[in-house]
Amino acid sequence: MAAACDVYAQRRSWIMGNAEQYARKMPEPLKEADVYTDYRKMLERNDIDAVVVATHDPNHMPVSIAAMESGKHVYCEKPMTRYLDEAFKVHDAVKRTKRVFQVGSQGCSAGAWHKAAELIQGGKIGQLVWAQGYYCRNKKKGEWNYTIEKESSPETIDWKKWLGPVPDRPFSADAFHRWRKYYPYCGGLLGDLVPHRLHPLMLATGKPEFPTRVTSIGTKSVHTDRLTPGTPERDVPEHVQLSAEFPSGLLLTISSSSVNAKSPGFVIYGHQATLEIGDSGDKMQMIPEREFSDDFEGLTDNERKDMTIEPLKGLQAEDIRMHEKNWFDCIRSGKAPNANIDLAIRVQTVISLSEMAERYKITCLFDEKTRKVTTSDGKEVKPLAYDMV
Repeated sequence: MAAACDVYAQRRSWIMGNAEQYARKMPEPLKEADVYTDYRKMLERNDIDAVVVATHDPNHMPVSIAAMESGKHVYCEKPMTRYLDEAFKVHDAVKRTKRVFQVGSQGCSAGAWHKAAELIQGGKIGQLVWAQGYYCRNKKKGEWNYTIEKESSPETIDWKKWLGPVPDRPFSADAFHRWRKYYPYCGGLLGDLVPHRLHPLMLATGKPEFPTRVTSIGTKSVHTDRLTPGTPERDVPEHVQLSAEFPSGLLLTISSSSVNAKSPGFVIYGHQATLEIGDSGDKMQMIPEREFSDDFEGLTDNERKDMTIEPLKGLQAEDIRMHEKNWFDCIRSGKAPNANIDLAIRVQTVISLSEMAERYKITCLFDEKTRKVTTSDGKEVKPLAYDMV
């Protein structure tokens, strides 16, 4: 670690006060001159090869693009951007600068998803039919109601820098610490939890596509925020379900909840067989369809072992350290990382169209050539933007 940047004085003090724990990972601890308030100043340094963008969602695009244009590689937390137009700007910047860009959806570095892609592209389960995924939690006091630190104030937080492209508004410590609850800063479950499932599920197809049709429904009926007096009500739903259709005919559904933690599991259905994948991405079982069972008879021991044993030995489980390592390895080798820009732009398109569909209460059709969103009657839909929330 060469430097750090944060708009909150408390965080800058923290990394200086805790520098000793990083010392064993660095030639020497960070000095005061290595801790910044303005990321642009940090990016002027020539001794930085790569950056991690762990800001709130609205600053993902400007920081990522500025970093790449200054010659740095980027690991950007999910979602790739807040809105769809920003995602294409990042996509175009990656292609232009040829930097290594990785989205922080660590499931993409788990082994089962890559094994699934190998089997699917090898025709082992037949034509893809549909896939399903889940990310569910449940907290009495409501998801993302994090502690509001007493030190949070306009004097300790550079509010305008934190807002970034979000239109100016009065300082709010609640928004600063609990931003995932509010539309100006986040799409809620669609922006925070759903990407963790979309990235690996779309990776597993072996040939991720842009969606042609997306719809989504969200509800907010439990009102968990009301269980804690004085806690502002969230903008975003507490439960969402999205469905996406792709040119190949694949249908993909994901459910995400903050009010019930039960998750049925991850399944990819083919015409000839089904793949069941473990939550951590280190287990997979292939289940032939009865009508096609004859096609799976006569397999050699190696073929049967390769396709049906659960768990598959040697598969890496979901691990953020492995995902970071994949990014570093690709910086050194020049290869595309597991959550690369070609996957990420397709995933972000599904996420953004899902939010539009849920909030506008419509079904969104997408044309990847024109990058336009329309309804079924051909009317163009204006994508969500900062001046609309």
